[in-house]
Amino acid sequence: MANMQPYRIKTITEYHRLLGLPKPQHPLISVIDLESFTPYETDGPICLIFDFYCISLKRDLNVRIKYGQQDCDFDEGVLFCMSPGQVWSIATKKDATKTSSGWMIIIHPDFLWNTPLAKTIKQYEYFGYSVHEALYLSDKEETMITSIAKYIEQEYHANIDKFSQNVIIAQLEVILAYADRFYQRQFITRKISSHQIISRVEDIITRYFSSEDLVKQGLPTVVYIADELNLSAGYLSELLKAVTGQNTQQHIHNKLIEKAKERLSTTCLSVSEIAYEMGFEHLQSFSKLFKAKTNLSPLKFRASFN
Repeated sequence: MANMQPYRIKTITEYHRLLGLPKPQHPLISVIDLESFTPYETDGPICLIFDFYCISLKRDLNVRIKYGQQDCDFDEGVLFCMSPGQVWSIATKKDATKTSSGWMIIIHPDFLWNTPLAKTIKQYEYFGYSVHEALYLSDKEETMITSIAKYIEQEYHANIDKFSQNVIIAQLEVILAYADRFYQRQFITRKISSHQIISRVEDIITRYFSSEDLVKQGLPTVVYIADELNLSAGYLSELLKAVTGQNTQQHIHNKLIEKAKERLSTTCLSVSEIAYEMGFEHLQSFSKLFKAKTNLSPLKFRASFN
């Protein structure tokens, strides 16, 4: 994917043309039935960038989609959301035998201009998730989400009037709210997978804190931990928060405080030396974080052991 020059699709009309579909009925929004077109044959994957939002529910898709480092075949019904500027690739399955089904709603940011959704849509973390982190829906959930998409489709095909935008945006807000609820449910119900990830997070942080990287590069970042797990940073933090009540940054800080307590109570190193070992350039930053987590300064914590 790194060797491919991304093809930027700036308008919804351009995307319709790429799919061989008729011109959209509205230049800033479209609802596409995935059974209505046959994916174009490609010799290899095509790298794409959308300049618009995409909300799609896909089943048995006759293309292979890649985002980040993993493929997603969409052999099950999954909901996936992308925001403008994300890079992904698509390639036709050579041995495709099933009929694709599902739908896709694409929305240009200009459609949301001067509405509350223009701001709130950026608060939904799942627009930054990778393909393999898509939302797996139960039959009941899939039916519920699809029924709302059908309302949007009906409004899209109706005569455009001054109420059309508000009606469509209201329905989009409902879809996004349900997606948020279903993601939180998925983090909790997929306990085995979630707890395996939590265990790996702990192993990665422990290994990092035991290496020279802590002194050389400072504290591990959320992005570093997520990359080690081949997950997006947003997905990892939301999963950890749903299961443990703490996000990735808080897990990193917990390990830091645990390590700092051990060094304060078992060595004669100065607080400045320990702060340096913990990856801090400034003693004040270390002391402030330590006190925020323990309600004690490093010196008072050490004094409690003497």
